Amino acid sequence: CGGNAVVVLAPESDPLPALTLAEVLATSDLPAGVVNVLSGFRKELLPWLAAHMDVNAIDVAGCTPDEVTAIEKAAADNVKRVVKQAAGEMSPYLITAFMEMKTVWHPVGV
Repeated sequence: CGGNAVVVLAPESDPLPALTLAEVLATSDLPAGVVNVLSGFRKELLPWLAAHMDVNAIDVAGCTPDEVTAIEKAAADNVKRVVKQAAGEMSPYLITAFMEMKTVWHPVGV
């Protein structure tokens, strides 16, 4: 059994949605450890994640330019991919490129 695991850093200002998602995923059929949600201070967690040898890539969406610079420096020590998006691409609709959209019909009797 193989695959990729994901570590999500919950926002400091409003971690409840990410933690609620983690609870929902914990009760689903998703194997344990596939999605991990961390809550805490970004300044403490980001350097640790960027330097960790078991982390292969980091998506810096939502990071400040100073945080991106610090992540790039820490990630360079073990040749980690740092994924950046153009400033205009910060949109929740980015995921639709990877979704399989289906139409569901609900027949209603007369």
